[in-house]
Amino acid sequence: MGDSSPFYRPLTKENLKQIDQTGRRILERIGVRIADSAFRDILKAAGAKVDSDNQRVRFEEGWLDEVLGRAPSCFTLYSRDGKNDIHLGEGNVYFGNGGRVFRILDMSTGGYRLTLLRDVANTAALVDKLDNIRFYIIACQAHDIKPANYHLLDFYYALNHTTKHVMGGCDDLHGAEQMWKLASIIARGEERLREKPFVSVITNPISPLTIDSETLEILRFCVTHGIPTTCAPAPIAGATAPATLAGTLSQMHAEALAGVTIAQVFAPGAKVLYGAVATTMDLRKMEFTMGSVEMGMMNAAAVQLAKLYNLPIYASGGVTEAKRPDIQAGFEKSVSSLTVAMTGADFIHLTAGVIDSGNSISYEQYVIDNEIIGMTQRVLQGIKVNEDTLAYDVIEQVGPGGNFVAEEHTINHMMDEFFYPNLQVRCNFDIWEEMGHPDMLSRANELVGKILEESEEGLLDVDLIDDIKKAFSGSQYI
Repeated sequence: MGDSSPFYRPLTKENLKQIDQTGRRILERIGVRIADSAFRDILKAAGAKVDSDNQRVRFEEGWLDEVLGRAPSCFTLYSRDGKNDIHLGEGNVYFGNGGRVFRILDMSTGGYRLTLLRDVANTAALVDKLDNIRFYIIACQAHDIKPANYHLLDFYYALNHTTKHVMGGCDDLHGAEQMWKLASIIARGEERLREKPFVSVITNPISPLTIDSETLEILRFCVTHGIPTTCAPAPIAGATAPATLAGTLSQMHAEALAGVTIAQVFAPGAKVLYGAVATTMDLRKMEFTMGSVEMGMMNAAAVQLAKLYNLPIYASGGVTEAKRPDIQAGFEKSVSSLTVAMTGADFIHLTAGVIDSGNSISYEQYVIDNEIIGMTQRVLQGIKVNEDTLAYDVIEQVGPGGNFVAEEHTINHMMDEFFYPNLQVRCNFDIWEEMGHPDMLSRANELVGKILEESEEGLLDVDLIDDIKKAFSGSQYI
């Protein structure tokens, strides 16, 4: 981030205070519904107020602040090779893909198909090679494997094709246990994994104001085993949250703070991100809209809310309703990616590969989004101003009527002042015609083919794979 960051503040200080106070009032007076009496008892013993008759858990002000104070403001989501560690809470902005969709746009046929296990491997390989996408979220559901092995195999195929940090959701406690056991083997020990966790887990409360027992089981398991998590509410303005943006933010804030607080009850000091996946409905036809401008605005506002508590945030951006990598995808993704990034969000997911309102992915969209993210990062860097960059001496040397192309000053700065895209067409018309009229999509398709051809072999050591096979002898896909 540049010295002038963050650049965008959708909420004034007074607005921010009002939404925070409303969220806290929701927690104190309305509470969160938790049907599982065992978890209500745990929270009651920790100091929460419990109304068993209506299954509500309420968070009184003093207790809420005390427990939230246990949450770390900075921590690291590690990569396996140390080259792409995610340092949260230090003013950095990181971008990644989105996950667990069910369809993929297959450019070889021009149509959609259900996602398969090989798509997990391929999307992980793409992220591994695309420099601006800094972490990998399990991209899709593998329809060719049985549910009992979903999480073992999707984490295995992800970890075998990227050394970047891998995050994913788990449907049940068994899946979280499989993920942890697999990661412990790859880390060469449980304590090594706890010390430098290269995997993390997404959990989601149910809007409005509900957390089910399976989510709580997964959250408790992860935080007590040192696995970073987010408890990320996904309220839909006009459907599962109020139609007003301020109302949706107030509810989402309450849900996010509840998740962080409960994680700290389970394991004080647990590495947990404030979660935000606020979206909207097009209420004219009741269509779910993740690519709306308001989605970007609310997630930008969520950054401000998280920073009130010095919490790293798992925010959302870069989403589109478009069904293909097209003009609509380009402008919707660019607007929300830039909007959320300019507030200083730590960790922005969904920004790469996702199309169709978050329901589908496209390989080509991954590489196009890598360039959108690169341009966004260039904006965040700002303009460097010092004696050298002001360039008075070289202006004096060149003088009126000269040019700067061959000057040493130009050579010294040509690589650090400009973002150089790989896919965008930057040539005159005649050369473009001679090249066969390339566009971003055709170039993206070529780059996808090249990356996947070079990434067919996995990254894990053969001996390590043997250890994993022995530990999970019942799985035929390892």
